[in-house]
Amino acid sequence: MTTYDLLLIGGGSGVGKSTVGWEVSALLRGAGTAHCLIEGDGMDQIHPAPEGDPHRTAVTERNIAAVWANYAALGQRRLIYTNTVSILEAPMIGRAMGGGGVPVTRVRVTPVLLTADDATVRQRLALRETGSQLGVHIERSLRMARRLAEEAPAGTVRVATDGRTVPDIAAEVLRAAAW
Repeated sequence: MTTYDLLLIGGGSGVGKSTVGWEVSALLRGAGTAHCLIEGDGMDQIHPAPEGDPHRTAVTERNIAAVWANYAALGQRRLIYTNTVSILEAPMIGRAMGGGGVPVTRVRVTPVLLTADDATVRQRLALRETGSQLGVHIERSLRMARRLAEEAPAGTVRVATDGRTVPDIAAEVLRAAAW
């Protein structure tokens, strides 16, 4: 039987999920700690959504299970997963990790919610979003940040990213995971 460790990094757009995820991975590589990283944004990019799966949750679970099965077959036991709503989807991601063919006793989950104030989010998104959807993207991000703040499960570690360096934020995230 195996125990897996799952580090979920969630938050609205512009809080630094992807950047922090990559930095956490770099810190772990530097320490010689085996792990893998999945960017959740690529797990549900299908249009139209499959019939009966309007939020693409089932296709996300299948894709995570397929990717994780490959990682688990290579001996991986730690997964960093970044996605806006990842902290709300721990049960689904845990099920997907159990589909890798390795008997699993449990998945230890560390949910981390990255936060930033509205001005920081607007500034960061304005730097990366150059198309016609900037305003829509900002409003969706701020709305999602409020939802995540309200619905975060018990035990979620909240990490503010305003005015901080990426290595400092990643180190705090790693301390929360105790990896």
